[in-house]
Amino acid sequence: QVQLVESGGGLVQPGGSLRLSCAASGSIFSITAMGWYRQAPGKQRELVALTHSGGGTNYADSVKGRFTISRDNAKNTQYLQMNSLKPEDTAVYYCNFRIGNANGVGTADYWGQGTQVTVSS
Repeated sequence: QVQLVESGGGLVQPGGSLRLSCAASGSIFSITAMGWYRQAPGKQRELVALTHSGGGTNYADSVKGRFTISRDNAKNTQYLQMNSLKPEDTAVYYCNFRIGNANGVGTADYWGQGTQVTVSS
């Protein structure tokens, strides 16, 4: 079993910054990718940022230049630094770990509990 614990959400004014953290623990054999997704009220969950084990990184166009995903492999933890926040960034943010199965075949997705980010004056 794998457990994820998210932290760092909250209320911030437009132009402000927040840093989200997500730590994974349990039976972790290999992490193939880590990422952050968000879901605003009435909208579908969307990808915010993704980092692959090989080092590649992807960002949603709406956050490029403002958000940065990073990872601490030794701690099985990933972060999302969010700068220049806008009201349209308001959403519940979910972290995701894609972890290889113990038998070496296939992967499984694990999700954090979600953390609310509200950008408002």
